[in-house]
Amino acid sequence: MRIVVDTNVVISAIIRDNVPEKIISWIVSQPTIEWIASAGIIQEYREVLQRKKFKLSNEIIIRWLNLFAKELTVIQSDFTINFPRDIKDAKFLECAVAGYADVFITGDKDFSEAQKLIETQIMSIAEFNAVFLK
Repeated sequence: MRIVVDTNVVISAIIRDNVPEKIISWIVSQPTIEWIASAGIIQEYREVLQRKKFKLSNEIIIRWLNLFAKELTVIQSDFTINFPRDIKDAKFLECAVAGYADVFITGDKDFSEAQKLIETQIMSIAEFNAVFLK
């Protein structure tokens, strides 16, 4: 299975230590699951980790950057998807399509409108948890 993870899920995993962290841990522990991301998504992960408002220590930032380097499969996308609801988030849909992702996990309700644009199943954190981890 191939999975795309929205940045809000990653940040929630880091700062809340709850279901999002359990999901990320489960994804990286499963040999049959591939966490995929485009260069743009990885750049967003890195930038968001370093935002002062999250007050993350250098140790935590480095630990997550190392996790990304070790666990992410980088996908190249040569097309664009028109997602006017939030143009900057189109990269997640593009990655899902280019990487033949089975699931895109997000905490952003804006993506509910995107399901008609892609075949990848868009799931909330709670939905993913209920289907795969329970």
